Amino acid sequence: MEGAIPSTRIAVVTGGNKGIGLEVCRQLAGAGITVVLTARDATRGTAAVEKLREAGLSDVIFHQLEITDAPSIVRLADFLKTRFGKLDILVNNAAIGGVEYVQDPNDSSLTSQEKFSGMDMLQRLDWFANAIVETYDDAREGLQTNYYGTKHVIEALLPLLQASSDGRIVNVSSDLGLLRAGAGRR
Repeated sequence: MEGAIPSTRIAVVTGGNKGIGLEVCRQLAGAGITVVLTARDATRGTAAVEKLREAGLSDVIFHQLEITDAPSIVRLADFLKTRFGKLDILVNNAAIGGVEYVQDPNDSSLTSQEKFSGMDMLQRLDWFANAIVETYDDAREGLQTNYYGTKHVIEALLPLLQASSDGRIVNVSSDLGLLRAGAGRR
């Protein structure tokens, strides 16, 4: 367990290089937790860690992870075991949409903020449902990534979470994962 003080809490955030994942990394590191920010792209992951360090958050480490690649998952688990011997928090944030976006030529100049300002959540979901195409291949890739990839990461890191006195798993989701009447395409 080289490099870590035994009482230091350790967190892994999958898909931590942008958006919600990056903000989770920022907040965990700000709370004094050592964060292992993961991303499938090493350049983007390293840049995200540098951005956090420039903001004064020094306890953030990058490790490459592609959640659909078994050897990549094993490399992360081995790194965590060697470096820390445990894991306190696993935040499963890495995911893909599992759909293809249809480009609206009349709307291409609008930013997401401009496009969605004034819309409530149901209006945004309705817009989204009309702006995507769902194909078998996209759905299969979404299932492989969002379900099986996450499942395999949990399975590989579970022994390290069990080595913690207070291991936690947090799964990030969205309204698109909500099962309710009327949520599907028309």
